[in-house]
Amino acid sequence: MPDVQPLVRDFVLKLKRRKVEGSHAVARQTAELLRSVVSQHRMGSSANQAAALADAVRAVGEQLIAANPIELAVGNIVRRVLHIIKEEDISATAVGIEGLSVTVDSDDEYDSEHDDRPSLSAAVLAAHARNALRAPSLQTLLEDIPVSPAISRTASSAGDSDGKTGDKSSTRKLKHDVIAAIGDLIDEIDSCYEPISEQAVELIHQNEVILTLGRSRTVKEFLYAAKEKKRSFRVFVAEGAPRYQGHILAKELVEKGVQTTVITDSAVFAMISRVNMVIVGAHAVMANGGVIAPVGMNMVALAAQRHAVPFVVVAGSHKLCPLYPHNPEVSLNELKSPSDLLDFGEFSDCMNFSTQDGSLLLNVVNPTFDYVPPKLVSLFITDTGGHSPSYMYRLIAEYYSADDLVVRRKSTS
Repeated sequence: MPDVQPLVRDFVLKLKRRKVEGSHAVARQTAELLRSVVSQHRMGSSANQAAALADAVRAVGEQLIAANPIELAVGNIVRRVLHIIKEEDISATAVGIEGLSVTVDSDDEYDSEHDDRPSLSAAVLAAHARNALRAPSLQTLLEDIPVSPAISRTASSAGDSDGKTGDKSSTRKLKHDVIAAIGDLIDEIDSCYEPISEQAVELIHQNEVILTLGRSRTVKEFLYAAKEKKRSFRVFVAEGAPRYQGHILAKELVEKGVQTTVITDSAVFAMISRVNMVIVGAHAVMANGGVIAPVGMNMVALAAQRHAVPFVVVAGSHKLCPLYPHNPEVSLNELKSPSDLLDFGEFSDCMNFSTQDGSLLLNVVNPTFDYVPPKLVSLFITDTGGHSPSYMYRLIAEYYSADDLVVRRKSTS
């Protein structure tokens, strides 16, 4: 793929240098890049074109995941595209089966003489049906199930005269369908705020007090939707130190006419007793229902639990990750620059102090994220509806196939 490699290298560089941040931007650009990879991929003459296409996507996906492991949305989109390839291949195979007959042992000479259609054995069809129609679950994610070429091999052996022409047309259709499905995925990412915001009027009631931390576009659109439905409510915005993104959200809410109060992060526990509901965004939602969110969020969740205040997480489906927080390849956090916390001009004298073994007396730790366990989450609001933390296991499984774990294993080997 000579035409795509410059695009891949450019995006890898952006991920490494943190030029692209935020789950929405990362997910969208990843999907656009993978659509280009599929578009430029040359479909050869091998029997299993779907597997070859998946290998090309997987090779690029490994590079993207390794470039910035903390951006879990990259891996999510790579796995979604692998799932799309598998589903389109199954769909094409099912269409091909429609013109085939099943062969069984029979003494009827008429059937053998007059049925000129390509035939498959009942065993082959049954095996393929079990593989294709298997209900998705995270258990299937742990199985390395390749896209089976049994159907195409059998069909081609039964009808060699039409094999080459059929293979070319089916190959073009597979590629076209995958590109179209990735386009639908990009549209889904772009429009995820709308179905989430539509649920705001059912959740936010008149004269309620809402608390949030930092700034999340999903939360902002959610609150906007409630305001447009003539709901009267008040919002406490914890400022989200040290980046203080809450200041930006507070200004945006005021411009929409929402009564807003900015509080320090340390004041959350003091104010939580006056709050009816906590509504926050997420960086990623894990398979166990846990949440990776901006730093300080675990403190907010603990305060909400202590005062029996519902803790609601709003997140688009591109943030749903099929991995668990204990998986070794999952990066739960990264450290930002200490300059966000300290002015080195004021603390320059302290930097020279050290213990007898040479270690510095002053250390600065500036984590980016918190992990919120599922027991602290009351409800998830996604573009498919509201779900409890225990249901996220099944919801996430609907978006991915067994191929996604292949990416994970290779990227950690």
